[in-house]
Amino acid sequence: MPKNKLKLTLPPSSIEQCPTTPTNCVNTANGQRSDLVRGSTIDHLTARLEELDMDDNQRKKIEVFLCQKEKIGVNLTDDDFEDLGELGSGNGGVVTKVRHKTSGLIMARKLIHLEVKPAVKKQIIRELKVLHECNFAHIVGFYGAFYIDGEISICMEYMDGGSLDLILKKAGKIPENCLGKITCAVLKGLSYLRDKHSIIHRDVKPSNILVNSSGEIKICDFGVSGQLIDSMAESFVGTRSYMSPERLQGTHYSVQSDIWSLGLSLVEMAIGMYPIPPPDAKTLAAIFSPCRDAEPICHRPMAIFELLDYIVNEQPPKLPAGIFSDEFKDFVDRCLRKNPDERADLKSLQNHLWIKKSEADDMDIAGWVCRTMGISQAPSSDGTTEIR
Repeated sequence: MPKNKLKLTLPPSSIEQCPTTPTNCVNTANGQRSDLVRGSTIDHLTARLEELDMDDNQRKKIEVFLCQKEKIGVNLTDDDFEDLGELGSGNGGVVTKVRHKTSGLIMARKLIHLEVKPAVKKQIIRELKVLHECNFAHIVGFYGAFYIDGEISICMEYMDGGSLDLILKKAGKIPENCLGKITCAVLKGLSYLRDKHSIIHRDVKPSNILVNSSGEIKICDFGVSGQLIDSMAESFVGTRSYMSPERLQGTHYSVQSDIWSLGLSLVEMAIGMYPIPPPDAKTLAAIFSPCRDAEPICHRPMAIFELLDYIVNEQPPKLPAGIFSDEFKDFVDRCLRKNPDERADLKSLQNHLWIKKSEADDMDIAGWVCRTMGISQAPSSDGTTEIR
């Protein structure tokens, strides 16, 4: 059978979104009025939280976040922030830790340098405003966006545990029970974006899944701005390695593409290395050797065109046999079907036995994150900070 021809063109960047109503303004702490959200006040957003699949503690945290945002306002500028150092970089952007000078609130600020016309920058800022309406336990909170000196600044909730790619570097690999908790959160976040906002994430990968010392797991950097995606298309080389075969071929894609990216990310985090091409038996033996002094693993990276051709034309990766549970292996296999019509959907994955077992597991994700990253655990709702 002849190989599929690989077309290295990104598909059109139209974003499916629910229509929004004109901007309502709310009063900020300093008496100024700001377009906090399009068609929604804080009270309205808080009322909508009751409709979402969250427990009382999660709702309370979102309400606190919304109150903080109302006080500081969202007409943010560069002068509002004190830089506290770099957190990471990638995909054309640098993320820094900043302090909002007036409130003292710590945020993460992503700066994206774009060589585009001022009208395009204004359009990106307008499109990003839909993020004000994305308030959910497993979505990183959004404070606002602005541009200055050729850079778009996106101000987000600070997650002190960092991203899963950084945790992976520290931990070597992530245990299956941790991955179960992470996957539960990611599936709920993706379902929220699709069901409540008709948004496809488009960039699921370890660096876009964040955790904090409270054990919260949240996704970020989902594709709400078609103009931003178009403007950054040339810097998406790293992201393409997580794209599904249908996206790489430039054909129609849906949320099923996010499912592929999730499955690939799970294999990477479970074995501690990007799984394409798959590691050989010797490499796997070294990865899972109980000996801490095992030789470091050398894995020849593929050239990007070679890698993308492999994703389109070769068999998808699998979890190695004899190391992980059958339920976990089956979950990943259902995600990594090359034909998107044969791939599991969000609903079936949320009902998968591995997910149901993970939801029932009392694994302390906060304690694991804090031990791995060497940070203090945030107080729980009862005021304790014990790390089990």
